[in-house]
Amino acid sequence: MENWNKRTKLVHGGTRRSQYNEVSEAIFLTQGFVYENAEQAEARFIETGPDEFIYARYGNPTVSMFEQRMALLEGGEDAFATASGMAAVNGALTSLLKAGDHVVSAKALFGSCLYILENILMNFGVEVTFVDGTNLDEWRAAVREDTKVCFFESMSNPTLEVIDIAGVSEIAHSVGATVVVDNVFSTPVNSDAIAQGADVVVYSATKHIDGQGRALGGIVIGTKDYIRGPLEAYMKHTGGSLSPFNAWIMLKGLETIDLRVRAQVESAQKIAEGVDGNPALLRTLYPGLKTHAQNALVQTQLGGKGGTVLSLDIKGGKDAAFKFLNALTIPVISNNLGDAKSIATHPATTTHQRLSDEQKDDLGITPGLVRFSVGLEDADDLLADVLAALVASQA
Repeated sequence: MENWNKRTKLVHGGTRRSQYNEVSEAIFLTQGFVYENAEQAEARFIETGPDEFIYARYGNPTVSMFEQRMALLEGGEDAFATASGMAAVNGALTSLLKAGDHVVSAKALFGSCLYILENILMNFGVEVTFVDGTNLDEWRAAVREDTKVCFFESMSNPTLEVIDIAGVSEIAHSVGATVVVDNVFSTPVNSDAIAQGADVVVYSATKHIDGQGRALGGIVIGTKDYIRGPLEAYMKHTGGSLSPFNAWIMLKGLETIDLRVRAQVESAQKIAEGVDGNPALLRTLYPGLKTHAQNALVQTQLGGKGGTVLSLDIKGGKDAAFKFLNALTIPVISNNLGDAKSIATHPATTTHQRLSDEQKDDLGITPGLVRFSVGLEDADDLLADVLAALVASQA
């Protein structure tokens, strides 16, 4: 399986069939498992084999298929599925850290990721240093001999900065730090984060992996020692496990993610090029544009693929942004991304509303910024709709 190409891994990786040899993966909706005798129960609590399970919070055959498929796809040794993307981020970080440890993190993060660092880890005695993630000199200056973790979104939300995974990993590994990458915006289709140096990769499966707005889920990928050691111990005792039904949805999503993401990226590129320079815009943020600050890195790290999301900074601030949002007829206004339906979001009042005005200014989250997740609709229809809404935004 390791020699298969990505699309083949996405369809067949990790499949385990019951005695009925079903084609589609089976959903094992059970909270527990029966032992043939007391001796078997005792042995399983000491060590479980690949087809042995104890309790749904610890593992499940359907969930295990999702974990194995994601590990195979990412080039990791193992994976642990979680109830949501934020459960994955929290588990990945908390399982590695204790009071007195030091973390270096990019400052451009999703609001809930910032909350974990600032309001949970720091309150429990973890020291966190924030840096401009795109500036390797700031990473070099911030890491210390006692730095335990370096954390960043490989493509930041919502301003779409692209972080040099190989560059940060080299700096982190020089002091023995673990590199944890939230890889959602880069997508598992376009990114090879582990091959580029990341130790731990985190996804919100709610986004592109499901891709159809149906269910919550998350996944953490890394070495077997880490996944089945500190991470599994933390997750199974704190209860952030993925349900078997949601795992089945994610398995079905993986079968088509390559086709979906490639189509979405192509449409996003077309829309970004079609609106770039529009008189209603202060900025068009899209990593696939040649004018993007990290476009050269996009070519080497992501194969030139700019992702499925663009952000538009509309002249006139919040009022103009709201006019734009309300004028759209095809995209829906919501706060997810990576969906088959195009989704428009106003980060300053929704996903990043808890940040202070100074933090928003520092991160470039202006009152006029709209995040646009491109779906599977016709690209020409979407572009026409966006252009018409831009006109309406200035009325």
